Amino acid sequence: MTRHTPVRRVAPHACETSRVVASLVRLARQISRVLSIVTIPALFVLAAVSCGEVVEKVPPKPKQDRVNTANFVLDVDPMMRGTVASETVVEGLSPVVVRGYGLVVGLKETGGRLMPAEVRAAMTQELARRGVGNPATSPEGWTPEKLLDSPDTAVVLVEGVIPPGATKDTKFDIRVSALPGTDVTSLEGGRLYTCDLRPGPLLVGSRQAKILAEAKGNLFINPFVEPGATRSDAVNRLVGRILDGGRVTQDITLKLKLATSSHTRARTIQGAINSSFPREPKQKSETARGENADSIDLSIPPSYEGKTEDFIQIVRHLPMEVTATEATALAVRNALIANPGAAKAAMWRFRALGKRALPIIQDLYTYGEEDPRMAALQAGAALDDALVVSPLLQMAGAGSVENRLKAIELLGEMGFNPDIDLGLRPLLDDPDVDVRLAAYEALVDRKDPTIAMMDIDGKFDIALVPSKEPMLYVAQSGRPTIAVFGDHPEVERPLTFIGWSSRLMVKADAGDDQLQVFFRATPESRPEIQLADPRLSEFIPFLGHQTTIEKPYPGLGLSYGETIGALHQLWRAGYIKSDFKAEQDRVLASILRSQKEDEQVIRPEFEAEDVPEESLSSDASDLATMQPPPPVEVPAPGRDTVPR
Repeated sequence: MTRHTPVRRVAPHACETSRVVASLVRLARQISRVLSIVTIPALFVLAAVSCGEVVEKVPPKPKQDRVNTANFVLDVDPMMRGTVASETVVEGLSPVVVRGYGLVVGLKETGGRLMPAEVRAAMTQELARRGVGNPATSPEGWTPEKLLDSPDTAVVLVEGVIPPGATKDTKFDIRVSALPGTDVTSLEGGRLYTCDLRPGPLLVGSRQAKILAEAKGNLFINPFVEPGATRSDAVNRLVGRILDGGRVTQDITLKLKLATSSHTRARTIQGAINSSFPREPKQKSETARGENADSIDLSIPPSYEGKTEDFIQIVRHLPMEVTATEATALAVRNALIANPGAAKAAMWRFRALGKRALPIIQDLYTYGEEDPRMAALQAGAALDDALVVSPLLQMAGAGSVENRLKAIELLGEMGFNPDIDLGLRPLLDDPDVDVRLAAYEALVDRKDPTIAMMDIDGKFDIALVPSKEPMLYVAQSGRPTIAVFGDHPEVERPLTFIGWSSRLMVKADAGDDQLQVFFRATPESRPEIQLADPRLSEFIPFLGHQTTIEKPYPGLGLSYGETIGALHQLWRAGYIKSDFKAEQDRVLASILRSQKEDEQVIRPEFEAEDVPEESLSSDASDLATMQPPPPVEVPAPGRDTVPR
């Protein structure tokens, strides 16, 4: 019997599925072999090449370097660590010398027409710009050329010193001198026409520094000059000054420059300054404004106008950490005792810390060592601590002259306090003349009612100072002032005085109650004879007052300089029994100090401004080498030879 094996029958669609699966397996194996040889990135590159392009991989961006950039290195004194000055320097800390060419008018045929050609071209253009030659603004027939050629005018060099950080409308004194090589014989009696002042060297032409100030006013010639004299002598009549004759026309920029660039530190410094100097009424902006990581702009608060140097020093000595005032004051106090040579820095640090530092320093007011004591007293006086008055008055009354003068100055700067006024008044009788003058200036600053002030036609003031020591004191800076010390001093009689080439004569017999005064304004003018009171409190106003319909009382109408000159000649002749003192010429001293620095580099904030080429015909010319003639001071005999 035959056995049959069963046959499995497969459906047709199942066979087809098996064949598809086998094909997919073979394809997967081929792809796997290819991928083992050619990587996926390579496939992309090949694909790109086939399209004619090459795509490069972007390198990773490096991490930013967070290290701050050092701009310069500061050598920080231990006393100054942690302050604004330990991380910054002040740009604009120095006074700014400004110069310009100006025109003096009103001279009595003592002017001149000689000047360099480029100066004449510049002055012609400037006078035309100011309206000279315009029929609507100047007398008929006047032109810039005619004015420059007049014997009653002179082109002059005008100089002044703007204090650091001065604000707009700040006033300062002006020095005026005739140009070298000029034919001008005297500037006496002249008035400076308004002129512009710029920093840096004198330039005319297409590029000049920006205008910072302007100057104008009546010239004040050496007060001891004989007016109108033409004989050769040692007095220089080609140099004069205008007290308070300069005016700042724009704020002087102050900046803090960071030693290390850092936005974080700039914000910290800005916050410390604005915390100590919050914005005041009428202040246009915050006191400190961060400009960038390297610079901070500073604005002078209105309460510090006229005291910009104090403001700058306080800012420099401010602590970066404003919350630990007492601890900081104690640390500064201990450092001061350990190192008295740092007294000046310690004083400013105490002032910068404010009134919260007073309890820490009050025990130093009577400290045995001088430097720490003076540092504490100066800081206490500036912070208006009433406890400082008694020690300062004791110092003002006895001790070295230097300390006495410093104590008087500090008392004068303090706020209202009757004890200060009562303590300063006896010093007007002090045997030392410098002490008397310091007490007078302090009491004037404090507006003490015992010192009477008289305004003479707006030209100058007379201060009547009660004192047992008669003296005449002449101011040569700020407001023109003649101070008369004494108990109603008078012109001595009998007298016969002839001065100013017989243009001024004064006569009186013994017992006369009035003086006969003979005066000619010019050698050609008609003489006038008037009577005057011999008391200096009346005689000096008589010399300066100009008789008018509104003020008909008698007077000669002399200028400030002429009035001082007449008094000086009477004093030299022995008809005024007193000391005669003149204030030091602070204008010239300040200019000379500033000239020691490098003035040939114009500061960035005073960069040159473009002037239209057609405005001046000449090329730019540097006339900085044209130095004015040096002033010659004539020492007066007797006790008036020591200037202040």
